[in-house]
Amino acid sequence: MDGFESTEGVILIAATNRPDVLDPALLRPGRFDRHVVVPNPDLSGREKILRVHMRKVPLAADVDPRVIARGTPGFSGADLANLVNEAALLAARRGKRVVTMAELEDAKDKVLMGAERRSLAMTDEEKKLTAYHEGGHAIVALSVKGSDPIHKATIIPRGRALGMVMRLPERDHLSITREKMLADICVAFGGRIAEELIFGHEKVTTGAMSDIEMATRMARAMVTRFGMSDELGPLAYAENQDEVFLGHSIARQQNLSEATAQKIDQEIRTIIDNCYGRAHEILDQRVADLHTLAKGLLEYETLTGDEIVALLKGIPPVRAPYEEPEAQRGPGPSVPQAGRPRGIAPVAPEPQPGR
Repeated sequence: MDGFESTEGVILIAATNRPDVLDPALLRPGRFDRHVVVPNPDLSGREKILRVHMRKVPLAADVDPRVIARGTPGFSGADLANLVNEAALLAARRGKRVVTMAELEDAKDKVLMGAERRSLAMTDEEKKLTAYHEGGHAIVALSVKGSDPIHKATIIPRGRALGMVMRLPERDHLSITREKMLADICVAFGGRIAEELIFGHEKVTTGAMSDIEMATRMARAMVTRFGMSDELGPLAYAENQDEVFLGHSIARQQNLSEATAQKIDQEIRTIIDNCYGRAHEILDQRVADLHTLAKGLLEYETLTGDEIVALLKGIPPVRAPYEEPEAQRGPGPSVPQAGRPRGIAPVAPEPQPGR
């Protein structure tokens, strides 16, 4: 980087994904002394990026980039481009001339959670239990204050999940309130409580494992990191750690006393118990709505947030009749399809001479 004069008008620009491992000599004044941090786009940025990539594909009138942007927090520009490409591929497989909102939603779910596993053999009892589990999440989410609005609920297996309830924030959350964190913990326990209410204590399944882990992790962060415990106050508590040096010995780093660790456990338990009881009370009062929503999920498999609200008011969803892809395809493609052309009878293979 030597040999440049101040009058030559040369600007050097460099980019890295690992600023933490750069040589400090590069960051001295006079070298790369101006740092520009480029984070993942926010809600407005994602919407604009989606509009750029959507120019390359024909879109239906129902496509709303704002809704897709709300459901993709943390996505980079490359992730959004991949989402649009996946939607275009899905539309092509379904024989559609344009990409609709359904393809974009399915592509988003595929990127986030994996492809649909419609071939997964589930018994009627397992489907019913999944419907009530997801219905429990949805009912609590509709009832508790501070929860994000429901986008959709489905009992179609994806990845390792047998179903899900997706909630979309109205905007990107730069900070999270205590009210929202407690609401999220309540919603997390809605599925387990619904299983116990409908099927009994002995029929509770392992389906709530990830919900319990998320709720416990959030409650622990509230106590140890965010200072949201009245008992322990606004202090940060680091956990005790075991550190291995050179693979030979273990040194224990003691950050908490035993008494403080017990108080932390008690505070976490208090938060969990309060949220669990709050969610249990909601489902006790709205068990009729839980039955209605579970039956709707069993019948339609996927319901949007608006359809869930309407269904609980006694208005069933209106679905367009299914059309064969051939009717939507119109004229045949310019590239011939692989395999035997239509109208030509198969040719029997000729016998091969023996060895």
